[in-house]
Order: sequence, then C-alpha cells, then structure tokens
Amino acid sequence: MAALVGIARMAAESPRLEAKRTVEYLSIAARSYVTRCSSDRVPFRWTINPYRGCEFGCKYCYARYAHEFMDLRDPLDFERRIFAKQFDPGLFRAELERLPGGEAVALGTATDPYQPAERRFRITRAMLEVFAQTAGLRLGITTKSDLVARDIDVFQEIARRHYLSISLTVTTMDRELARLIEPLAPRPDLRIAAVRKLRRAGIGARVFCAPVLPLINDADTSLDAIAQAAATAGAKGFGGNVLFLKPCAKQVFMPFLEERFPLLVRKYRERFERNAYIRGDYPGRIQERIARIRRRYGFDQMPKPQEPQLWPRDAQLTLFTEEPAL
Repeated sequence: MAALVGIARMAAESPRLEAKRTVEYLSIAARSYVTRCSSDRVPFRWTINPYRGCEFGCKYCYARYAHEFMDLRDPLDFERRIFAKQFDPGLFRAELERLPGGEAVALGTATDPYQPAERRFRITRAMLEVFAQTAGLRLGITTKSDLVARDIDVFQEIARRHYLSISLTVTTMDRELARLIEPLAPRPDLRIAAVRKLRRAGIGARVFCAPVLPLINDADTSLDAIAQAAATAGAKGFGGNVLFLKPCAKQVFMPFLEERFPLLVRKYRERFERNAYIRGDYPGRIQERIARIRRRYGFDQMPKPQEPQLWPRDAQLTLFTEEPAL
C-alpha cells in the first residue's frame, strides 16, 4: 500500500473529536483557509470551507469528490466523517489581508458552513468574527440551515465593512420531498423563516433553488411556491440552477432514484451517462421559467446594494485595529 501524502496523510492522522450514532467528527490541520477557484462557471475567485464533509446528506451533492483527496473512496464517507478545520484567527486574517480589494469570496461552496458540526465547533462563527475586523471584500455565504440566523449580530458588523450576501438554498417547499432529497437539512419553512429574520435585521438575504431536478422539482408550480415564500419573507433575490451530476454524486443519486423514483431512472441515465451537465435546451428553458417567476414577484426590480459604510475608498483591504462593535 502506497504511503499517504498531503491532505490524505493529514486526514489519516486527524484525532477524533466526537462520534454520534452515524457521524464521526475529526479535527484536521489546515494548510490554508482561503482557496483560489479557477472555474468560469461561478462569480467568485476565492472560496472558504470551515469543514470537510457535510452531514446533511443531500442525495445530489456534487462535493463528495473532496473526500477522495483524503483517500476516502466511499461516497457516503462525505456525510459520515466530518473534519473540523483547526482554526488560527491570525493566520486567517493574514490570508484575507493578502486578497486584493473588492475580490469576491464565497463561504460554503463544498460543505455547508452551518451544518450540525457548527453548533459544536463554531468555526464559521470564528471566521466571520475576523471578517468583522476587516473591510473591502464581497462576501457571499450559502447554506441550507436556519442556524445562519444565529450570527445576525456579526453579519450586521460585516455588512458595514464588506458587501455581504447570504443565500438560503431551498429546493422545494414540499416537506416530504425535501426530507427525501436532503435527509438531514432543516425543513424548507425553517430556512424561509431564517430569511425573514435576516431581512428584518437589515441583512441582504436571497433564496436560491439549486439544484433544479428534472421531473422532480422543476414544475412551474414548485418553483413558484419557493419564490412566493421568498417574496413573503422579504428576500432580496431569487434564482436557481439545473442539476449537474459528477461521478461521485451519481454513486449516491442513481441508487436513490432507483428506490424512490424508478420511472425516472432511464431518463436520467440517458441525460447524464456521458456528461455531468444536461445537454440540449432544457437548462435554457428552466432559466426562462425562473426569469418569468422572478418578474412575477418583482425580483428583477431589486435595487443594487448600497456601498458599505466603511468600504475602503482606495479599494484595498483594510485591517481595523479596534474591536468590532458586535
């Protein structure tokens, strides 16, 4: 057996922090916290993930491949073995300081920053507290958890210093369907309630339907129900993206289809057999449907965000020496 190196060796040497009935928490060293993203499919260049792995167990999750870098080949390890990154505020602050002013940073691209582990380890909160002492970035946060509302106090300070946008992912308002495709994620109504709390606190929050699953949650009535709930909660935006299936995701998603949606198996195999992305006009038709729904609820008329109060005029990241007023 070849010797483990890099992140795989670090994972193998990670001490156990805690274990539940089906989930094991481990501590892992972090060589860096901010990672460059080279994909031209996303509107940001830098990503931050406080954890490796995600306990929500979404059947379509594209990020399962991340555990393969740690020599964990079972796709279910992604939701069963959660690695909490050892956090050093000073090192994290130094990484933020090196970013050019105005850069877009996404928190929670491969794992949910507010998954159950966050209640125990509070790494996301610790990272946000460092953001609250800096200025000049465009920070986007994505989550499926209503736990995000816990951090309203620090978000308010961050919003004075950075452009801040929080996206709550809601794939369906149907509780039963949500439980099937996102077994351990909070209920859709709880996520919408979190949007309402964030908006009442003056935080820019929107709702995003991702992924849109062909013949499962892509009907106009299904998407409209999400948008209507988002509008009622005061969300600042609504959108969605069509499912894509990496090989690691197929290993979990296709058996799920065979069990719960057997009549759809053939159609999905035909569309995803050779490519992770659906070809043809389907993605365009879904975007047209979402655009109509956005117009229906006025999401296309949302004003542009105002410049943060403490946004650096020289567009350079500024480190504040005083304690943040949280």
